Amino acid sequence: MNKWRKPLSLIAAILMVAALAACGNNSSADADSGEITIGQVNWAENVAITNMWKVILEDEGYDVKLNNLNMGVTMKALKGGDLDASLEIWLPVQDANYLKQYKDSVNFSDATWYDNAKVGLVVPSYVENVNSIEDLNDHKELFNGKIVGFDPGAGTMEVTEQLLKDYDLNYELLKSSESAMLAEIRKAVKDKEPIVAPLWSPHWIFSKYDLKFLEDPQNTYGGVEKIHHATRQGFEEDYPQVSQWFKNWKMNDQQIGELIEYVEGANTPIEGAEKWVEENQDLVNEWVK
Repeated sequence: MNKWRKPLSLIAAILMVAALAACGNNSSADADSGEITIGQVNWAENVAITNMWKVILEDEGYDVKLNNLNMGVTMKALKGGDLDASLEIWLPVQDANYLKQYKDSVNFSDATWYDNAKVGLVVPSYVENVNSIEDLNDHKELFNGKIVGFDPGAGTMEVTEQLLKDYDLNYELLKSSESAMLAEIRKAVKDKEPIVAPLWSPHWIFSKYDLKFLEDPQNTYGGVEKIHHATRQGFEEDYPQVSQWFKNWKMNDQQIGELIEYVEGANTPIEGAEKWVEENQDLVNEWVK
């Protein structure tokens, strides 16, 4: 029996070295796995991109959870480490307050995934006499002195509050949700009624209704906005591969517009995202290198 002890010990030692070598070769992969929690805000483009990344990451073997939150809660959750990522941060204007408040406790990426965003007040194009924000006070009765807004925690709503002061607008900014605001726009356009609301591009609504941005001479909303992502502190160390994929991510008008259309038109957002990812695998492969 003793004659086997030495060979068996040698075999065990070889197997152990091989196992350790394998662990060493795959250490980054092992660290870069597990559950990733992404914040989702109930805006059309946000639902589209979060479901898109859920599909992409789960295809790569990750377990992705989407938490439906407003922007204020999203930022607090990133700071507290209860959320891994938020994929839609508009800068330099719309989310500037969040950047200022959380820059030391949340990682705001310098990388952008969309470089041609726009925010402003819109009216239907048939409202011919209102082309600038400066025109609104002269036509207050047309809009019943109300600007139809959406989520109170959104950066754009905070900027709109500032806009009321900048232009000395004697208007009430109504707070609700994106879906409620869009329903009001849909009803107004159907009845050919005037309505004014803060909106942003990219958004599917511009392909469905003929709306126009009002001129903003004081540039309260800013010019071209860029869309970034943000992650909790330590995310890049825990998930270096995914962190790099987020930085590689770029979309143009056609790509984001089609993605939103697929997600909006599907039975469920994830089904629309799956279809888009399948049809755009070459683009996705550029991100997921």
